[in-house]
Amino acid sequence: MIMRFLVVLFMALCLALLLPAQVPVNDVGQFYPEFQEYANDRAMSMSYLSREWPEPEQWRVQCRAKMMELLGYTPEPVTLNPEILEETKKEGYTRYKVRYSITPQRRTEAYLLIPDGLRGPAPAVIALHDHGGFYFFGKEKITQTENQPEILRRFIDEAYGGRTYADELVRHGFVVLCPDAFYFGSQRLQEELVPDLFKEDPGLNSADRNVYIEAFNALCSRHESIMAKYMFASGTTWTGILSYGDRRSVDYLLTRPEIDPEHIGCMGLSIGGYRSAFLFGLDPRIRAGVVAGWLPSYPRQMNNHFRHHTWMVYVPGLLDFMDVPDVASLNVPRPLMVQNCKKDELYTMESMEVAAKKVEAIYTRWGAPDHVRVNWYDVPHSLTLDMQDDAIEWLEYWLKGSAGRQATHR
Repeated sequence: MIMRFLVVLFMALCLALLLPAQVPVNDVGQFYPEFQEYANDRAMSMSYLSREWPEPEQWRVQCRAKMMELLGYTPEPVTLNPEILEETKKEGYTRYKVRYSITPQRRTEAYLLIPDGLRGPAPAVIALHDHGGFYFFGKEKITQTENQPEILRRFIDEAYGGRTYADELVRHGFVVLCPDAFYFGSQRLQEELVPDLFKEDPGLNSADRNVYIEAFNALCSRHESIMAKYMFASGTTWTGILSYGDRRSVDYLLTRPEIDPEHIGCMGLSIGGYRSAFLFGLDPRIRAGVVAGWLPSYPRQMNNHFRHHTWMVYVPGLLDFMDVPDVASLNVPRPLMVQNCKKDELYTMESMEVAAKKVEAIYTRWGAPDHVRVNWYDVPHSLTLDMQDDAIEWLEYWLKGSAGRQATHR
């Protein structure tokens, strides 16, 4: 009897020791269950899977209009006023640095890569750079440039397997446009206009370019929350600003005589993938898309994963109408490839799986299951050489092959 009592007591003590470890600990403490429950209850009422849509095209029009409302960014129209800043001959192609207007107050720079020997208008791809906590450069992260600082070379090695995929696209015969996004590269924070911020870190006064860039990136990361406050207070969203800029880049691309306007694709990793999802979904001029490393379902993402994310990827009110995979699916049945990394620490596996299944279900309901492909790679958050090759093969098939020429007109 005593022995039984001791055994029961021992088990109770062990259970008591284990229980604290089993209680979920979240970044927002006791508030997490309320936020999670609220997210779970959002209707996503405009998802194609939410109900039957007798007029699918009307569904698409309504959804795009609702998204434009939620993005909250409609600046005054302005002419592009494009200019070529420099021309560099590379092996097999020419790289142009170009500049054009996004808004009346803001212009951006981009690299335009044009393959040698074009005999007529060619298919084009808008290559969208990532975030990566690297703000000093934008287009240079995915385009081969000269005199790269060591910090940029290391970044390209880790994120892209040492190969800038924009140059690989142009070697496959695509005209490629690589624009700088808002807050990156040519649109980065201007030091002379925020001098007080540049007193925060000794590295910002370093003569060593690598040290300076690292400190600059850290500063911009800290400053994101202030930028977001200004955006929300002004009535807009960071996603809205990014998405508008990417659509303006399509406007610019369509001014180029080298491109076939009926065969334009988009591609990107990480926030480049997020931008690609929104550009593909919202702009009917895009005929094929690749979303790498950013297609989660947000309600399945909340438990301790937002700590890794930027302010740039939130649209207030989105879940009342759609989730990110729904946005990406607005261009159905045009072909879409999703590339997920199984070891990606930015997302829960559940959030990636739920998003992937939703996209596949939408394409299946539309009657075009072969026009979507979800690939899984046993790697961390990156766009490896294998992923790049698969994406380029997908874009070649749909933008250059005869099957693609028929499908992208649907």
